[in-house]
Amino acid sequence: MGIDTESNISANLQIGPTNLGMVRIYVEAEGIDLPLDFDPDEAEEIAEELRAAAARARRMGGGGGGKDKGRGRGKG
Repeated sequence: MGIDTESNISANLQIGPTNLGMVRIYVEAEGIDLPLDFDPDEAEEIAEELRAAAARARRMGGGGGGKDKGRGRGKG
């Protein structure tokens, strides 16, 4: 599956700080628990990449009216 391939996978996404000063992106789906820890600088780089991708998606006509769009129908 590539980045441009649609998916029907449903997942929950949580983002927050850890007690060790890291930023955790936690992905949970059927049979998958995936904690990803990043130092704050890496997390800010990821945030910038997300904003840039959202801007490109809007230019492509994605609009993105709903909160769950683009997150595998996740919550977080």
